[in-house]
Amino acid sequence: MKADDCILFSGGAAGAEAEFGRCAERAGVEEVNFTLDGHNHERTRGVRVLNHEELLSGDVSLEYVSKLMNRRYSQGVAIRKVLQTLWYQINAGQEIYVVGTILPDATVRGGTGWGAEFAKLCNKPLYVFDQEKDRWLKWSAREWQTLPTANGPLIAHPHFTGTGTRSLQPNGRRAIEELFDRSFSR
Repeated sequence: MKADDCILFSGGAAGAEAEFGRCAERAGVEEVNFTLDGHNHERTRGVRVLNHEELLSGDVSLEYVSKLMNRRYSQGVAIRKVLQTLWYQINAGQEIYVVGTILPDATVRGGTGWGAEFAKLCNKPLYVFDQEKDRWLKWSAREWQTLPTANGPLIAHPHFTGTGTRSLQPNGRRAIEELFDRSFSR
């Protein structure tokens, strides 16, 4: 697969999303960053500001998300809009790459967790680099499977999503860089 045939879908926020964007730009991969008016984003390349009507397309019941994620999401407008932009990121990509932490209940910590759960619901290939475990895992229908340390995932579809924590650690940054190196340095 050639880098110039690919598109990264992300949100451009500080942390993992910005690193996915930087790596995409270096590799020659097109970048689309879904955001909303007034939302802070670090990446300015490929910004796609979603309007009110578009955000409604990605709306989801916060009660449903709270139940699915085994945690409570506030009824605030801000969290709802963040979840709506995540819907666009996951919906657009055919493979999903996340940097964060997998919790004991098999969900991913934070708002990013909704993106991972939505990917599961859509049966999309889902890979998470768990910064605490320092390794890549792949969702396999009912459980996480650890990938061999020497063989992380390889981007195999031209439309992929990269998202994750704002608290990107050096090992998470390295995991994203190595993902792009493995996928596009051939």
